[in-house]
Amino acid sequence: MASTRFQLTRDSFGKLVLTTEEGEVHVGVSPVRAFPIQAPSDGISVVLSDGKEVAWIDALADMPADIRALVTDELEGREFMPEILRVNSVTSFATPCTWQVSTDRGETEFVLKGEEDIRRIGATSLLIADNHGIHFLIRDMFTIDKHTRKILDRFL
Repeated sequence: MASTRFQLTRDSFGKLVLTTEEGEVHVGVSPVRAFPIQAPSDGISVVLSDGKEVAWIDALADMPADIRALVTDELEGREFMPEILRVNSVTSFATPCTWQVSTDRGETEFVLKGEEDIRRIGATSLLIADNHGIHFLIRDMFTIDKHTRKILDRFL
């Protein structure tokens, strides 16, 4: 595993370029979260296209601002996992049913095919897959509003 001391830039084609402390240059690297739900800003591997790790970031907050911005931008461009802030309504408590939700990315609706598409992640988080394979996150089902909790209880 490589040292966390490296330079990260974008080339003229928009690809990330990592230069190690030893001067080794890797074009087209990608950051990958080790724990995307439980600790999204900690434990980020920087890998080549074949998956080989060339750098490790313990905590994104500890990185220089320019590297932090490049890594964050790259991750946000590749990952799409909206966080559900509130379940506004469901068409039925039997599946399949349509959920209308408020997320950190705006209002949307999706079809829940079956109760098995709601998975517990850790002690308090839920991952809900819609009929198109998009995953929605509920970070903490115990701190979400009462109305949403009541709906979730019907499906869990």
